[in-house]
Amino acid sequence: MIESKVKDLLNKGLEERPDLFLIDFSISNDNKIKVTIDGDKGVLVDDCIFISRAIEHHLDREEEDFSLEVMSAGATAPLVQKRQYKKNIGRELKVKTATETTKGTLVKVDDDGIQLEWKVREPKPVGKGKVTVIKQADIAYDHIVEAKVMIKF
Repeated sequence: MIESKVKDLLNKGLEERPDLFLIDFSISNDNKIKVTIDGDKGVLVDDCIFISRAIEHHLDREEEDFSLEVMSAGATAPLVQKRQYKKNIGRELKVKTATETTKGTLVKVDDDGIQLEWKVREPKPVGKGKVTVIKQADIAYDHIVEAKVMIKF
């Protein structure tokens, strides 16, 4: 019962804030509610507070005892929704498929997949030395096992 009520409240909160979207939602047997959100422009503490209040202010602790945790998808968390890729265009990703791992800059996102671009040094076709070549890979969403943003300091 509490699960459907919390889902409804969560969805209403997200409808009010279309810039935010759900990444994960769970309720344990002892009513520990965990909500993970992301946003098109990132997530601020105020965004987490907004979603928390959208849920908590409409639940009665006299009816159900619960704990509520609303958090943002961390910077090191894998990307799990197509919408997350769009906000990371221009950033370096590490993408694992069943057969290989590719690191590159996310340059394009569409309904079917993503495009990464990176530079490599290869031997010149003629003569000695090396030349810098730009490589690209188109990766379909359904081939991605895991994709993470590479954090640079």
